[in-house]
Amino acid sequence: MKGVFSIGIDRRFADELARGVLAEQGGDPLALADMLILVPTRRSVRALREAFLRAANGKPTLLPRMAPLGDVDDGEWEIASGDSTALALPPAITPAEREALLARLVARFKDELDQPIAPSAAQALKLARELASLLDELAIDGVPFEKLETLVEGNFASHWQRTLRFLAIVGEHWPAILADRGQIDALDRRTRSIRLQAERWREKPPTMQVIAAGSTGSQPATRELLSVIAGLPHGAVVLPGLDREMDDGSWAKLEPSHPQFGLRELLAALKLERRAVPDWPGGPGDAARRQLISELMRPAETSEVWTRPSAAALDHVTRADCATPHHEAVVIALAMRETLETKARTAALVTPDRDLARRVAAELRRWNIEVDDSAGQSLADTPPATLLRALVTSVDSGFAPVDLLALLKHPLCSLGLPRPALLDAARRLDRKVLRGLKPAPGLKELQELIAAKKFGDDADRRQVMDLIDRLDAAVADLVAAMANEATPHALIEATLATAEKLASAETLWAGDAGEALADALARLRDAWIDQPPISGGEWPALLATMLATETIRPRFGRHPRLAIWGPLEARLQRADLLILGGLNEGTWPPSVETGPWINRPMRAALGLPQPERRIGLSAHDFASALAAEAVLLTRAEREGGAPTVPSRWLARLDALFGYDPESGGPAPEYIQRGRHELLAWAEKLDSSDYYEPRSRPRPTPPIDSRPTRLTVSDIEQWRRDPYGLYARRILNLEALDPLEQELGAAERGSSLHAALDEFLKTYPSGLLPSDALRLFEQMGERHLEAVLTAPAERAFWWPRFQRLARWFIATENARRAAGTRLLEGETDGAIGVGGLTIRGRADRIDEIEPGGWEIIDYKTGRVPSPKELEGLFAPQLLLEAAMATDGGFEKIKGKARTVHLSYWQANGLGDGGAVKEIKASDELVPKMMALVAKMVAHFGNPATPYEALPWPEFIPHFNDYAHLERAAEWSSSGGGEE
Repeated sequence: MKGVFSIGIDRRFADELARGVLAEQGGDPLALADMLILVPTRRSVRALREAFLRAANGKPTLLPRMAPLGDVDDGEWEIASGDSTALALPPAITPAEREALLARLVARFKDELDQPIAPSAAQALKLARELASLLDELAIDGVPFEKLETLVEGNFASHWQRTLRFLAIVGEHWPAILADRGQIDALDRRTRSIRLQAERWREKPPTMQVIAAGSTGSQPATRELLSVIAGLPHGAVVLPGLDREMDDGSWAKLEPSHPQFGLRELLAALKLERRAVPDWPGGPGDAARRQLISELMRPAETSEVWTRPSAAALDHVTRADCATPHHEAVVIALAMRETLETKARTAALVTPDRDLARRVAAELRRWNIEVDDSAGQSLADTPPATLLRALVTSVDSGFAPVDLLALLKHPLCSLGLPRPALLDAARRLDRKVLRGLKPAPGLKELQELIAAKKFGDDADRRQVMDLIDRLDAAVADLVAAMANEATPHALIEATLATAEKLASAETLWAGDAGEALADALARLRDAWIDQPPISGGEWPALLATMLATETIRPRFGRHPRLAIWGPLEARLQRADLLILGGLNEGTWPPSVETGPWINRPMRAALGLPQPERRIGLSAHDFASALAAEAVLLTRAEREGGAPTVPSRWLARLDALFGYDPESGGPAPEYIQRGRHELLAWAEKLDSSDYYEPRSRPRPTPPIDSRPTRLTVSDIEQWRRDPYGLYARRILNLEALDPLEQELGAAERGSSLHAALDEFLKTYPSGLLPSDALRLFEQMGERHLEAVLTAPAERAFWWPRFQRLARWFIATENARRAAGTRLLEGETDGAIGVGGLTIRGRADRIDEIEPGGWEIIDYKTGRVPSPKELEGLFAPQLLLEAAMATDGGFEKIKGKARTVHLSYWQANGLGDGGAVKEIKASDELVPKMMALVAKMVAHFGNPATPYEALPWPEFIPHFNDYAHLERAAEWSSSGGGEE
């Protein structure tokens, strides 16, 4: 069998190839052994082996030698050919060494402001990987670095001119670096070996049969080798899915984004007409399916002669347009699970979307199915790697609460303690020490904080202190290494040593993940041994970037009939059901990017293919998959809340069959199938036909547990949300402060109250001094210092305080000129109502006339509305007025004859502040007292429940108990009565 052949896109490539080879050799096992078959990838080799097994009906067979043509490795296929010439080439530099050396070059590159283009070591490594991709592309297309010098700098913007100069430096130094090391780039080595093999076979054709199958010859060196193989006495090239039925006009107008573009270029290199390429021996295939794909991919320039295929051509296709990526993953998982209901039936998801692949794998676990994912799992996300990342992040942050707890609660962290004891100590540390404002960085400061905090039992304090002491001893060396500059090699060593103190070595390096991490770190340690020092603060990001490209593939335990493939891995493979997922623009096909180092004009000048060529390869992958026996097409209509754009191939499919999704007309049958089956199944999967509405929480605690002492704030909560009062004062539930709590409105309000109170007590009566504004600003500076440490906070809030200060001084002088004097500020009071004692603290009480008082409440936030006041839902000032007329304030002798109530809005907006009096307060105060008496009597009945949120219009503005009340489960409009 000699020459160039094609296996139609509608035929199973690997199976047809295996059957044809077996038929050609007539069952002679020795003839099969003297044959070399080259296929694109390692997974293709595995798929072809399985195809030979199927073609031989399971009979033991001596297989041909098979090797991957496209993998960058140690020349495996050259060894398989029986010739070791390729091994005479210099060894390839390892990826880790290459990235480290390129990162060093990138770190030295500066912009027009003489600043490094990479602000950190991690960013330099990311740019180095992009630079490595450019080097590979130049090697693949045979473009020498010297050609960069032919690009005229004046034709490009200034930043591109600087980039060109840098690339020229790289072009000069990188080959010298490799020469000094006696190495070459891996892709350069592969390209050279392919060209050497082509030259060797050209000069001395092998006596064995050589078949190159499944390659589109997208790379020049591969095209050259395929040309040689096609001309060998015993050579054959088998093309995947050549479209010989496309009209000549369309064939001539193919663009790089078309799936047949690469094959057209290959045929030109082979000097063949496509219609002269015969079919590989085998079945006739499905002509309707070939026509469907040919018309679907017809070039836009000839779309006016579109021929609509028969609707039956889509009988093997189902399409599901899902609402979200999660919904899409559920639909795919259901389709794969349903496949298993048929004995021996297989299914595979093909997608370039790694997030979707991970979601589907997670969804399949609901049925205890572990699926084989060809891309593997990111090593950085495995438990051993996350321990290292948590460790260096925690050290870098000075053991900030969130990072510290993430480290201590990591499943591999033990610090020499039994796991339950460590978790118990970590939880006590969390509750007793770390909640609230972020403590000062460092373990010494944390130890001082533990010593100062209140613990119910001193044994608890010792337990927590022991935990931190152990951690301090374990991390001391790494803390010292990261405190100053250190080399990446030294930081890797220190990190590993510290990690083995946190977790036992037997645990840390156990299993596939532990072994893979140990291997990766050993390679990284060797690769970065001679690199310059970096600051310790750069190490967490650099470590994460180093590990980002590492993957781990489980050795066993995956389902034999389900798989997840990337488009590259799916080539030459088939499953009974092929699911093409993530069919949105930007995902499949991928977005077109030129990279950070060269732009489109530079690529054209260098003779490099434009990025659209990658879309052509994606299109070929899609077209090949669409021809499978059964196909499911899926996409998500929205992602991250934003609408997505369907893949251009889905849009073409709609247009080909005359369907406009926006018209509201009936959808084609292949879309209807997805809606009525898979989408309907997904809708029902997590839904329930049984629903029992939950009633509003209405607890009825016993009388002796009901409170007899409340604050004025409690009365407001009681009025608005009795359940909240029940949770707080009867169950004694208090919301935990958040970790690393930010200084916010509450802290600013407290500091402002303190500044106002100090000023008034310093100058309680009479006109203020002439420099009162300056004095008040000094007090404000002192009290607000802690909450205005950040420059942005100060720039925003300090001018507002200055406006408030001007308004406050002017208002005070006017009031004092009218005879008003301060009676007391921040003073406590109490009043009894039917066995209930109510306590409160007034911000300020002034005497405006003999026996006439004014109670003032400073508000830095919202002021209660008139509707809330009239409905008695803002009781604070009303109850304080009752205390005043009852003589209930401790520091003020006597009783008020009349009381005025007002809110002072002290927010610094507008004029700086505003006085808002409560109208008709003399009527509202007795109403408030009567309501409280009624509530005391009503809740004195043991049958009276503490109902959740009885007044939807007046729910609390801040509610720590909303998650316990579950209002969304039972809420409806309307109010209630006590």
